[in-house]
Amino acid sequence: MRGIAPLVGQSVSHVIIRHPTLRWPIPSHLVETLPHARLSRLTRRAKYILAAFNNAEGVHIGTLILHLGMSGRICLLAQDEAAAKHDHFDIHFADCQVLRLRDPRRFGAVLWSDGHEGVADHPLMKTLGPEPLEPGFTGEYLYRQLRNKTAAIKIAIMDSHLVVGVGNIYASESLFRARINPKTPANKVNKAKCDLLVAEIKATLASAIEAGGSSLRDFFGADGNPGYFQQTYFVYGRTDEPCRECGAPISQIKQGQRSTFYCAECQR
Repeated sequence: MRGIAPLVGQSVSHVIIRHPTLRWPIPSHLVETLPHARLSRLTRRAKYILAAFNNAEGVHIGTLILHLGMSGRICLLAQDEAAAKHDHFDIHFADCQVLRLRDPRRFGAVLWSDGHEGVADHPLMKTLGPEPLEPGFTGEYLYRQLRNKTAAIKIAIMDSHLVVGVGNIYASESLFRARINPKTPANKVNKAKCDLLVAEIKATLASAIEAGGSSLRDFFGADGNPGYFQQTYFVYGRTDEPCRECGAPISQIKQGQRSTFYCAECQR
């Protein structure tokens, strides 16, 4: 999101919808709603980018909700950059920059929340848990939420109703840092371990942000630069490689149809 921050304060010249059928249809009214509107604020909620727009009088008219799906990218381009096969949606700004959604698998989303509704009340937002880097995500909160959950701890912390933003990579890495076996039933993680796990989730995410992101091999920022957090993984994607702490081989198992990586020696 840092890569598109320079667009805040810019006004929209026009919108292009090339392929409206993503995970949900792109609202066709955006080609009339957004021209002459000004991007007033960029925020994030879970994996959703929220772009708030004001009209010419400075009145909030609504929020664009963007989700990148599994392989989508938000690109910030020059206005004369030709569209490619998987470029589905453009917002052209008056300063001749283009915000473009590129999504080969079409699992992303472009949605709209009217100004009078409030984006927090949008069906996709209402059931989300706290942000992991916000003060409300504490060891005490996590401990209370886990007391009645028998699912494995890794599955539990990836549930966006519990906490948002802890994906497969960050879950594996945080559990390693906290020395918690990913197979441990969630309700067996004591308060002290919850405190430690929350601290390590925050530290892991902070490190990833500082490194410019991580995630898939095809992850790129809006500026076209790749994230580098993957170069510092402790366990993720390192099956049978030596643990960076004890030298034991990293194990890989399946949990919830996703790969989990951990050190059986460090994470007992």
